[in-house]
Amino acid sequence: MKKIAVLVVVMMLAAAPCAFAQALADKAKAEGKVAFYANMTSVEPVMEAFQKKYGIKAEYTRLSTSKFVATILTEHAAGKLTADVLQAPIPVLELLMKKGVLASYVSPASAGYPKWANKDGKIQSFGIEYVALIYNKDLVKPADLPKTYQELTNPKWKGKIVMADPASHPTTISWLVGLKENVIKSDAEWRAFLKGLAANSPMFVASFGPTPAPIETGEKLIGISMPKYIVTKAPAPLDWARVSQPMMGTPRGIGIAAKAPHPNAARLFVDYWLSKEAMKIMADQVGEYVLAPGVYPPIAGIDKAKVIPIRELSDEEIKKWGAEFKKIFAKQ
Repeated sequence: MKKIAVLVVVMMLAAAPCAFAQALADKAKAEGKVAFYANMTSVEPVMEAFQKKYGIKAEYTRLSTSKFVATILTEHAAGKLTADVLQAPIPVLELLMKKGVLASYVSPASAGYPKWANKDGKIQSFGIEYVALIYNKDLVKPADLPKTYQELTNPKWKGKIVMADPASHPTTISWLVGLKENVIKSDAEWRAFLKGLAANSPMFVASFGPTPAPIETGEKLIGISMPKYIVTKAPAPLDWARVSQPMMGTPRGIGIAAKAPHPNAARLFVDYWLSKEAMKIMADQVGEYVLAPGVYPPIAGIDKAKVIPIRELSDEEIKKWGAEFKKIFAKQ
């Protein structure tokens, strides 16, 4: 009898999450839709999968990082914020959290994510905007690739590098400072790296988006870019250099609006967004590095790579370091 009683309890506990999830889905369907404000692009596959799975309309509005805070705070103060779920860089979400814009919610789907990925029960990191050295695999032999980031300063790469402008591109600025804080511990060695990189006269573009094109064509051989382009630009001859140091990137976060017009749909959407199903869509189709355990983009070797989060710099730090990098790279 005791065994039967224990079995019944176990079955009841197992059924409880399913019942809860179904109840949430029913309430969300009654609300009819979910509105998602994000600074990410290429999220449509996940939005479409959510809508197909639950029959709930999913509306996506993209806001650039530079306009995100002002737009959200203005709408929030006027009581006209129509967003249910917000996705943005962690510093942006932290600022909104301090202003009372975010609600508390820890999704059951976040179980298994790193402990650092949740902040105050209101912000959940789901991925890292990872950066690596991308190269043309038809024109560069594996033996000739850099084994460390510092080897980008080798004169053989002069005139053959492309990167986002270190004077104005926030993520590149954060990445360069991340090298100083996480990889190249000596300030003198880090500054020598910057000087050596500048001496190799890299081509500057406005953001990561244009970096793959000159590598694809062979105009440049290597670049500071994002591995996801190996997926999104396929079958272009792109690969990533397996340096001995970790890849770094800024975490991507998500949270629910404190006064979400559709609170149940918002929770259901976050649950789905953090699920392995959705994260696999993002990894497979967009090449994103996600934090869902066991899910990796279809890029050879990425599952073995060490990828670490770095802090995203404040606006003041971006301006300070951008001005300094402008001087360093202009001197060469």
